[in-house]
Amino acid sequence: MKKMMLFPALAMMICGCQEQPERESVAILKSPDGRLSMEFTVDTGGKPEYSLKYGDEYVVLPSGLGFVLRGSLKASVISYGDTVTKTDARPERTFCDGFKVTGTDTSSFDETWKPVWGEESEIRNRYNELSVHLLKEDTGEKMSVRFRLYDDGLGFRYEFPGMQELDYFVIKEEMTQFAMTGDHLAWWIPGDYDTQEYEYTDSRLSEIPALFEKSVSGNSSQTPFAMNGVQTSFLMKTDGGLYINVHEAALTDYSCMHMTVDPETFVLTSHLTPDAQGWKGYMQTPCHTPWRTVQVTDSAEKMLASRLILNLNEPCAYDDVSWIHPVKYMGVWWEMIAGSGSWAYTWDFPSVKLGQTDYASARPNGTHSANNTNVRRYIDFAAENGFDALLVEGWNIGWEDWSGKSKDYVFDFVTPYPDFDIDALNRYAHSKGIKLIMHHETSSSVRNYERHMQEAYCLMDRYGYDAVKSGYVGDIIPRGEHHYGQWMVNHYLYAVTEAAKHHIMVNAHEAVRPTGLCRTYPNLIGNESARGTEYQAFGGTAPEHVTILPFTRLNGGPMDFTPGIFEMDLSTFTGNSSKVNATIANQLALYVTMYSPLQMAADLPQHYGKFMDAFQFIKDVAVDWSESRYLDAEPGDYVVIARKAKGTGQWFLGGVTDEQRRTFDISLDFLDRGKTYLATIYKDAPDADYRTNPQAYTISTEEVTASDTLSATAAPGGGFAVSFKEIRDR
Repeated sequence: MKKMMLFPALAMMICGCQEQPERESVAILKSPDGRLSMEFTVDTGGKPEYSLKYGDEYVVLPSGLGFVLRGSLKASVISYGDTVTKTDARPERTFCDGFKVTGTDTSSFDETWKPVWGEESEIRNRYNELSVHLLKEDTGEKMSVRFRLYDDGLGFRYEFPGMQELDYFVIKEEMTQFAMTGDHLAWWIPGDYDTQEYEYTDSRLSEIPALFEKSVSGNSSQTPFAMNGVQTSFLMKTDGGLYINVHEAALTDYSCMHMTVDPETFVLTSHLTPDAQGWKGYMQTPCHTPWRTVQVTDSAEKMLASRLILNLNEPCAYDDVSWIHPVKYMGVWWEMIAGSGSWAYTWDFPSVKLGQTDYASARPNGTHSANNTNVRRYIDFAAENGFDALLVEGWNIGWEDWSGKSKDYVFDFVTPYPDFDIDALNRYAHSKGIKLIMHHETSSSVRNYERHMQEAYCLMDRYGYDAVKSGYVGDIIPRGEHHYGQWMVNHYLYAVTEAAKHHIMVNAHEAVRPTGLCRTYPNLIGNESARGTEYQAFGGTAPEHVTILPFTRLNGGPMDFTPGIFEMDLSTFTGNSSKVNATIANQLALYVTMYSPLQMAADLPQHYGKFMDAFQFIKDVAVDWSESRYLDAEPGDYVVIARKAKGTGQWFLGGVTDEQRRTFDISLDFLDRGKTYLATIYKDAPDADYRTNPQAYTISTEEVTASDTLSATAAPGGGFAVSFKEIRDR
């Protein structure tokens, strides 16, 4: 190994000191196309570090790796017959220096795999790999760091072999660093341990601590945060035009990672979600961490096209995936969110302990939405318009005090309210070609849910449900755990794998943000894990939000964003004064720009009935794709995407903008050469504006080919959507 100094001036800036130890270069790894290069070094104190370059430009300066581990709390004496073993108390210790390199392994890999559903029908997984084996000289403990370098970024994880010296350990903190080269522009939400339901702040890295308190001020949660911390997927842009995204992949049996930000050195440091006692992870060797990821592209469009997160996950765990399928659905949901209906059945709040509530004598409140008549109305509309399924929330007993003192026993997930005939409604839905989607709101009483889970899934089997929307609103019981801690991460995956045994697909809300696990477990067909459409009924969300989510939240997997709102003024049908900050054309475009194999038409049937010509796009648009093209994008400003439907080969185009009016000239060269298409164009009317005239749109048709350019103007908070149908007979 040769000795070298890696930009000592920059290193001093990062560490805030005047002198830096020499580093020994262990290995350099290059991406398959040679553009990215990663170097692994160890300094004279045995501290392992990595750095990353794009061409000759540093993306990540030399950055530390490792952990701080909890020591044993007290000495113990263990007696086995005549043998007495004394274990001394061990102090907290660092696991990020004192290492020597004992060996390295390199390899290359190249495959093309087919997702069960996705943004394309085939994904190339090509990388070069380096594994560095480390020995902690004072204790004999071993650790390896495995790096995979792709053309669009780096993934690395820590691996621990089975060993007597370190068979079980507790993580106090992971100390992975991502040392940025400057004060980059960033799009971020605060490091809340329990929710991602924030609007994004865009700022320089140096401004994050000052803006942190403002960003969390409106959050009602009493849970702590990673102070000055941000959540991943964390997007940045350099002044030179590089896009950098830090995230994690394959999060299992480990705590979700946030990052703290040093506003002076621009170093990001991992910060794991704690458990109820403040510890970050319980590990038993052999084991490994999730992948830490750094995606790097020279355009926003290439960032949207990156599949690094999916590629770092394991292949599909199921032999049979024939039961997993994309879904376009409606729901008895928005009327409760908006305030014109209710989840609960009764006026008064009776004792809701299971088996003791006398619903037969209870007085119905008259607004319970999940009643037989209303559900049939939705079924009829969904069937008439070609939908696959209908979600029904508020069908089961317990909503009178679902988030209160009784939450630890309030739901059993099998007992319907008196006005919801589960057998008759399922038979009626199936006769119309519609499946009902189950709803399991756990109110975060997780042990209660696990106790009832098998019975709940068996009920779904009995009535032909093949999908469930689960919810985790509220504080976690057992109390003190967090939504993004190791304990809950394990629960979410347990629910998915148990559901798979019943051929049930899962759409989890309020769960941990996705990290590509849908590749391995494709019945994880959707997640919320971000600020979705429901917040338009809670005071509104800025238009730029939907131009940021494709770069951040959707980086790890699809989102059940629940688009399709046509009545923007909620006061017209409720006592709610909120307004949806979007135009109808914007809502149509989201079916293309916000990818999900689970797409909802979220508004009420009567609202769609007023605009059936615009509703036609929602009826037509696909939910599973063979090809996606990212045509024009800038986070926080606009996103334009074209997608080709799997099976039919039909193309769809969508574009959204922020609060600025924008005109797009879009080359149609993604269309198949030699074919002529009828383009049906849904766009904002000239006087449309999300604030003053959100329901103004135009629909036009024209014949186009791959040689043409389409011009579309999006209003403030607006967008456009286009369907292309091949003209076969001239």
